[in-house]
Amino acid sequence: MAGGSFGPTGVAKERAEQYQGKVTSYVIVACLVAAIGGSIFGYDIGISGGVTSMDEFLDQFFHTVYEKKKQAHESNYCKYDNQGLAAFTSSLYLAGLVSTLAASPITRNYGRRASIVCGGVSFFIGAALNAGAVNLAMLLAGRILLGVGIGFGNQAVPLYLSEVAPTHLRGGLNMMFQLATTLGIFTANMVNYGTQQLKPWGWRLSLGLAAFPAMLMTLGGYFLPETPNSLVERGLTERGRRVLEKLRGTKNVDAELQDMVDASELANSIKHPFRNILQKQHRPQLVMAICMPMFQILTGINSILFYAPVLFQTMGFGGNASLYSSALTGAVLVLSTLISISLVDKLGRRPLLISGGVQMIICQAIVSVILGVKFGDNQELSKGYSIIVVIFICLFVVAFGWSWGPLGWTIPSEIFPLETRSAGQSITVAVNLLFTFFIAQAFLSLLCAFKFGIFLFFAGWVSVMTIFVYFLLPETKGVPIEEMTLLWKKHWFWKKVLPATNHEAESNNNSSI
Repeated sequence: MAGGSFGPTGVAKERAEQYQGKVTSYVIVACLVAAIGGSIFGYDIGISGGVTSMDEFLDQFFHTVYEKKKQAHESNYCKYDNQGLAAFTSSLYLAGLVSTLAASPITRNYGRRASIVCGGVSFFIGAALNAGAVNLAMLLAGRILLGVGIGFGNQAVPLYLSEVAPTHLRGGLNMMFQLATTLGIFTANMVNYGTQQLKPWGWRLSLGLAAFPAMLMTLGGYFLPETPNSLVERGLTERGRRVLEKLRGTKNVDAELQDMVDASELANSIKHPFRNILQKQHRPQLVMAICMPMFQILTGINSILFYAPVLFQTMGFGGNASLYSSALTGAVLVLSTLISISLVDKLGRRPLLISGGVQMIICQAIVSVILGVKFGDNQELSKGYSIIVVIFICLFVVAFGWSWGPLGWTIPSEIFPLETRSAGQSITVAVNLLFTFFIAQAFLSLLCAFKFGIFLFFAGWVSVMTIFVYFLLPETKGVPIEEMTLLWKKHWFWKKVLPATNHEAESNNNSSI
C-alpha cells in the first residue's frame, strides 16, 4: 500500500506490517462462543418453513390455509398464499429491524457483550412463548421477542468477530457467524424432520428448542472478554491492552493498540455517528452497508430456506420427502460455508462473490425452465425431474454458501472506521432484516403470481449484484480493519466520489504552483 495519512475519516497510518501475534486458543474460544449468535438466526430461518408445513400447526393457527392445502383442485403455486401465515414468518424480521437500531448505542456505549447478552435473553423468552402458544396473539408476541433477540445479536456478533480476529485471518474467523447460521438452519431442518412424527405437539418442540442456543448465547456473552477496540473506545485503554495481549499471545501489541487509540480519539469526537455516516467521506461504506445485505436477500436464498418444505411440497414432494429435501439443502449450505472459510483469506472476497453469482444465475434459470415446461397448476413433477430440481437448488445453495452468504455479513462488518462502525453495522442489519421482512411477507404471494418465473426474478437480481461487485467493490483481503479507509482512496470509482483531504489539497496546490 502507498504510505501517508489523511483527514477526518479514520486512521490511515498503515502500521499493519508492525502488527504481531498469532491465533491463540483465546481467540478461537471467543469466536466460537460469539458465533452462537449466528446459530440462533439460522435456527429460526430453518424452523419456520418446517413448522408452517405441519398440518397440526396450520390447523390450530391458520385453519384456512389448512383447508386450502387439502383441496386437490387448488393451484400448486397458490395453496399456501396467506398473509397471516406470511406474517408469522416475517413479523420476527420487522421486530429485528427496529431493535437493531436501538442496539447501536448500547453496543457503542456499553460494549459488544452487552448487546449479545440482551439478544440472548430476549430470544430465550420468545422461544418459551412460542413453545407454549395457545393463540395467534401469543405466537406473534413470541416471534416479536425472537426478532428483538436477532436484532441485537446480528448487530453485535459480526462486530465482535471482526474486532477479535487477527487481520490475516479476519475473513475466515468472521465467517464463524455464517457457519453457525448454516449449522442452525441444518439443525432446524433435522429437528423438523424428527418432530413432524410427534403429533400433535411436534411443532411446539421445534419452536421451543430455540431456547437452547439462546441460553448458550446469553451465558457466552456474560463470560466473553470485551473486544479491545470497544474497551479503548470507552477509555479503558490499559484493560484493552491486556485483552489484546491475551488475544494475540504476545506483549508486543503497541502498533495495533496505537491504531485503536487513534481511531478511538476520532470516534469519541463524533457525537452523532448516524449523522456522521451520511457525510460524503463515508459514502462508499454507506453504499456497501446498504447494498451488500440487500443483495444478499435478493439472491432468493431466504425464500428457499424459509419455505423449503412448503416449496418442495408445492413441487409435488410428499410431506416427508419435502422436509428431507430441505434438510439436504441445509447440509449443503454448511459444507459450502466451510469451503468459503478455507478460501476467503487466500483467494479474496471478489473472486468468491463473482463465481458464486454466475453459478446462482445458471442454477435459477435451469430450475425455472424445468418448472415452466414440466410443472403445471395441478400436476406433480416426475421423480426424475424432481431429483434434477433438488440437485440444481443444492448447487444454487452451494454457490450462495461460499459467496453472498458469509460475505454479505463479513464485508460490511470490516469496512467501517471505528467512529461509525456501530452505526454502520446497525444499518447493515436493518437493511438485511427489512428486505428479509419484505421477501418473507411477499414470497408466497409472489410464488402464486410469478409461478416458475420467481426463480428468473431472483436470477435477474443476482446478475445486477454480480456486476456491482465487479465494478464497485474493492478487494478487502488482508487490509487491517483500522486502515480500511485507505482502500477507497485507491479505487478507480470511489476516489472520484470522496472529497479531497487537506493533505491532498495541499499537494494539488503545490503541484499547480
